[in-house]
Amino acid sequence: MNVSPSLARTVVRVWGDVGRQWLDDLPSIVDEVLRRWGLRCDGALPMSLHWVASVTRDDGSPAVLKLGLPQADHQAVESAVLQAYAGRGAVRLIAHDPERGALLLQRADPGRQLRDLVLSDDERATAAIVAVVRALHAAPLPGGHTVPPLRRARAAFTDYLAQHPGDDVLPRRLVQAAASLFDELVVSAGDPVLLHGDLHHDNVLSDERSASGWVAIDPHGWVGDRGFDVGAMLYNPDPHVRSEALLRLVPGRIERLAAGLDLPVDRVVAWGFVMGVLSQVWTVQDGGVAVGRPLDVARLLEPRLS
Repeated sequence: MNVSPSLARTVVRVWGDVGRQWLDDLPSIVDEVLRRWGLRCDGALPMSLHWVASVTRDDGSPAVLKLGLPQADHQAVESAVLQAYAGRGAVRLIAHDPERGALLLQRADPGRQLRDLVLSDDERATAAIVAVVRALHAAPLPGGHTVPPLRRARAAFTDYLAQHPGDDVLPRRLVQAAASLFDELVVSAGDPVLLHGDLHHDNVLSDERSASGWVAIDPHGWVGDRGFDVGAMLYNPDPHVRSEALLRLVPGRIERLAAGLDLPVDRVVAWGFVMGVLSQVWTVQDGGVAVGRPLDVARLLEPRLS
């Protein structure tokens, strides 16, 4: 069984000794889940915080198996979000075993990442994200759900500002401005929707069964203002790479997102600025270095804030 070195490092960094124990137990967990659900493992897929593999079910249909620490709140949220989406705009959830931290998902077919379109046809790539967002935001809020309200994301700003009194890591002025603007956007939001929470070009795959030809994967899940979901796609793909070519795409993306989603342009700009800064705050809190394109996008958009 293959466990990528990056997955092992991330799990240990986030979970410490609990993560090490999970990695030790992972081969037996995989074997048990494969047996219980009648699956054949066909090969590993890219991994970040979960073990992910392409599998075949006992009826011959393809699927994706995703395993994480059962203690992780994120998996319960992902399961609730995918159940609510019910295969509209996102991959369908087939089964969830919370005791073993296992998700069985419908496999996107052919499953090409949207990022492949960006440099050749960014307008088409943005149109695909618009179609996916419209489908996702039409989903009903799950009854009795465990999906957190978007306002809880504010804690990242609060924690960062308490831990970093100066400009040694990120410009404090930008973090303060993003935190204040986040509050304004949350207060002025319309009816809440079920947000994907991490919608960008790596998390949208081609799928011939979808009405738009594209589906989302890996939702983080929030309930709140629909403009939040446009932020991450302004600085993706490869947010760690500082690229003038990709930065020049931002103004056109803003116009197309605003028109396609019936959002005011200034609200798309505002969420783009907030998410650019928030992404770098999360990077710092995860032990990374905040020198990527999200901060470049935030600086690009700052003069446009009303």
